[in-house]
Amino acid sequence: MAPLFADPRTPRILLVKTSSLGDVLHNLPVAGDIARHYPGAQIDWMVEEGFAALPKLHPAVRNVIPVAMRRWRGRLLSAATWREIAAFRRTLAAQHYDIAIDTQGLFKSAMLMRGARGLRCGFDRHSAREPLAASLYQQNFAVATGQHAVERNRQLAAQALGYALDCRADYGIRPPVIDRPAWLAEELYGCPDKSFSYMVLLHGTSRSSKLWDEASWIELGRFLHEKNIRCVLPWGSVAEQARSMRLAEAIPGAVAPPRLNLNEVASLLGGAQAVVGVDTGLAHLAVALNVPTIGIYTATDPALTGLYAGANIANLGCINHAPDVAAVIGALQRVAAC
Repeated sequence: MAPLFADPRTPRILLVKTSSLGDVLHNLPVAGDIARHYPGAQIDWMVEEGFAALPKLHPAVRNVIPVAMRRWRGRLLSAATWREIAAFRRTLAAQHYDIAIDTQGLFKSAMLMRGARGLRCGFDRHSAREPLAASLYQQNFAVATGQHAVERNRQLAAQALGYALDCRADYGIRPPVIDRPAWLAEELYGCPDKSFSYMVLLHGTSRSSKLWDEASWIELGRFLHEKNIRCVLPWGSVAEQARSMRLAEAIPGAVAPPRLNLNEVASLLGGAQAVVGVDTGLAHLAVALNVPTIGIYTATDPALTGLYAGANIANLGCINHAPDVAAVIGALQRVAAC
């Protein structure tokens, strides 16, 4: 049953999806669903500070409430940390919501949401990733497991808010408008007519078992160079930077950029002809930006958390079965006509 809003024309709704990067992206279609069924909805979003730029890209999100659980956990003996926690609690308590929906399904997210004023909703104990989280919600909903995370998020919100899902998932974001950086200027590569095309190769990921071997990246990069497509190799850690530099040296014309913030990465991805990436949140960001994207899976099953909801995507590989370069090139030719 749909909740009784104080004003059904402008319901106040809090979404709780704090991390990680891919999980936050998988929750973006929820904001669009809500806006379609409640055009006047005032949607706030609680999210880890490092990912706050993502909900801000969605036009239906009014306000972002950042949390810093990752940083706070490492500084619990600091008085400054407890002042930040107190400030977060005051910010949350100052808002009155008709309903708060935790699509994270974790004990920590449920605890964070306890400070929200309004009906607190989430998965039931059979649906939540951590069953204990269900005990902290005021209203619970059953959502079948074994589905892609995007659809589980959408179904939870639809039940809590009393509407039917009647369209495909839509991430609803566009890349931020940022001037093309000097290291990616067309003039540097002999393309003053602005015809410069590039692809982004996302080689970095959270676990070594998810990596694609460097020889395969090099073979792919050399194929793209022959097609007059420059390869850009962003990175996020010292180890990834070293790999980017090795690959850039082996791939003609490739570039390893300086470290980029999330908005800069989104702008880079949004302007790419296509993106190829391992199991990493940035590949999901490319999909959310409607960029042709190939996902390479070597240690995880893409059926549950792979690239989703785009007509111009392909998931290749699976647990202990990495795709070869020919398969990646074939997929690129299908989705990006390269």
